[in-house]
Amino acid sequence: MTTDSPTRMTHRQVLEALTGLLLGMFVSMIAATVVSTSMPVIVHDLGGDQAAYTWVITATLLTTAISTPIWGKLADLFNRKLLIQIALVLFVVATAAAGFAQDTNTLIAFRAVQGLGAGGLAALSQVIMADIISPRERGRYMGLFGAVMAVATVGGPLLGGWITDAINWRWNFFVALPFAIAALILLQKTLHISPQKARKVSIDYAGIVLLSTAVSLLLIWITNAGSSFDWWGIETVLMLGGVLVATVAFIVVEVKVTEPLIPLSLFRSRTFTLSVIASISIGIAMFGTSVYLAQYMQLSRGASPTEAGLMTLPMMAGLLLSSIFIGQLVTRYGRWKGYLILGAVLLIAGSTMLSTLHYDTDFVLVSIYMFLTGAGVGMTMQNLVLIVQNVAKPSEMGVASSGVTFFRSLGGTIGVSVMGAVVANTITGLFAEGKEQLAKTIAGLGEKGAAVAEELASGTLPEVRLLPEPVRVIVEDFYAQAISHAFLIGVPIAVLSLIAILFLPNAPLTTMTTVERAQADAAATATVEDAADVALADATALSGAPTGSAPTVRRPAADGEGDDVRR
Repeated sequence: MTTDSPTRMTHRQVLEALTGLLLGMFVSMIAATVVSTSMPVIVHDLGGDQAAYTWVITATLLTTAISTPIWGKLADLFNRKLLIQIALVLFVVATAAAGFAQDTNTLIAFRAVQGLGAGGLAALSQVIMADIISPRERGRYMGLFGAVMAVATVGGPLLGGWITDAINWRWNFFVALPFAIAALILLQKTLHISPQKARKVSIDYAGIVLLSTAVSLLLIWITNAGSSFDWWGIETVLMLGGVLVATVAFIVVEVKVTEPLIPLSLFRSRTFTLSVIASISIGIAMFGTSVYLAQYMQLSRGASPTEAGLMTLPMMAGLLLSSIFIGQLVTRYGRWKGYLILGAVLLIAGSTMLSTLHYDTDFVLVSIYMFLTGAGVGMTMQNLVLIVQNVAKPSEMGVASSGVTFFRSLGGTIGVSVMGAVVANTITGLFAEGKEQLAKTIAGLGEKGAAVAEELASGTLPEVRLLPEPVRVIVEDFYAQAISHAFLIGVPIAVLSLIAILFLPNAPLTTMTTVERAQADAAATATVEDAADVALADATALSGAPTGSAPTVRRPAADGEGDDVRR
């Protein structure tokens, strides 16, 4: 048995293959970031409260987390190029539909569908990258990914803020459509990857249902406990009991099915297990911080959506600069662990400092806190996927890559939900404690006071920058306290991430792509089979048996037997 020699793609061929992939990633990122700064305005206009604000964000993260391992498993079974095109279409159609939402429930539903496509784009882009670029060379191309991230993460919030202020927030959901059409055309023309080896397909439907049930029940409990029902009421018992039952059932199913959604054998690898633990913290920092920093800028510092986009630039700068620079260093020297440790330390520092924010904290200090947090995320996020891909079997590249991405998304989803619950509960308590002070201040406004009191009593998110100055300062202080308390949640998780990274095996990065590794494994298997054939022929010749017949092997006689035993 022989195989063709692996053919390394040239730099130009890699660039051509990456063109459509990069634009597809840009579409998903711009569609997500363009609404980040306008979300407080959107929820206010649709009559939503803090819980609705949390669910608008969480719905996307939830379905992204759940669908990521599903897309990863499909990537090991079906044509990856077709899958990423399907994911892109699903993502953009749902995003455009969200622009027509008339209430928060409809918006949440479309955002949930949007997350299904986002999970595919997140998982498949990582898998396809591993198909065409080796782990050691990945840093060489990080400049391209950095440029895409820079335009999307920096330009998206600014563009979204400008569209919201100058036109209407609904146009934020339509802006990605022309880019999506261009991405589909480029993916079709430029992305050429080897088709998967045909094999029997078995999709783990039971695992999908059980995983979705467990995660959904957990998030519903986190979001509503303490507000819609008591923390230790019957609802809590039923929901957490459901989470436990669904989780145990999921584990049992994954052990027994032919094609598990998340193969539990992956956790035998120390690299995979520790990377998962670290990725959960990264998800909380990346999603939770970005979501509530936008809210902090608008509700605690009176910024407009456009101004909020500008004010969060330090975090984006830290993320982009560190990811690009560290990627180049990884390629040049082949070392990665020191950068991960430094990133985790910066993440702890940034998270701790963000938990001290007040409504009047010097913005220079706020910028430093954001930069440190962004730099920590940039140094760790992609490198955790990289080191898992470095040791994963080629046949499990999809589920291994998507597994890390899944737990990062899951961490972000739970983090946003927990932080949202903290903000909602803290705000309720602060408004109750400051009721008398707020009433006196509103009474001093005369005729304007009635409208202000009605808006604050409605339960919807207020547009703080439009409130009269005396009331605005009080409300800004309340939201700053609530959001800073929420940021405190990320500190112990970041410490856990550092501990996990410290114990990661410091394996050297391979210079082979996934395709080359698969071909090398096939060649090695063929060599073993050829050697076995030769050994079999030699044994046949020595025994004098006709060619092709099985050799006889004499085993010690037992119980008076002396028969030849065929092997």
